[in-house]
Amino acid sequence: MQLRIADAADVPALQKLITRSGLGLSEPYYTREQTEAVTRHVFGVDSQLVIDRTYLLIESPQAIVACGGWSKRRTLFGGDQAKRGEDPLLDPATEPARIRAFFVDPTMARRGLGRQLLDECTRQAQAAGFTALELASTLPGEPLYLACGFAAVERFELTLPGDIRVPLTRMRKEI
Repeated sequence: MQLRIADAADVPALQKLITRSGLGLSEPYYTREQTEAVTRHVFGVDSQLVIDRTYLLIESPQAIVACGGWSKRRTLFGGDQAKRGEDPLLDPATEPARIRAFFVDPTMARRGLGRQLLDECTRQAQAAGFTALELASTLPGEPLYLACGFAAVERFELTLPGDIRVPLTRMRKEI
């Protein structure tokens, strides 16, 4: 398995991985309706992370099996399809870096890939001067983030088209 920075050529394969991950790992935590809505309307590649070179992936010889990144920008969650307007830079002296868009192939879940990505994102964010990390977690992601030292700060619901409500948790960790 190789961990590397994602590039623009990886985006189509990443989109497929994200869909597989969203549908395959969300259902035990969300209803089918919630799973399909969050996968369609929220999950996806944020191309700004690729441009900023802060989106990472892990690949086997056959395929990309995990992805996730960190951001020095204000957006807390969501792929390109969920973004609106500018995405200004954060101030590392006063604001936490964002942990963004973590997805693992369902056939590779619970093998430490998410933790490996999170460790590298933490190292990179620290090197960029950040002293804290923040994220919005889906219910399937919470166990990983809690195990890695994040604390729940706020629970909230995201309302998606069709008045579908998906619970999320804002989480934070000092680094």
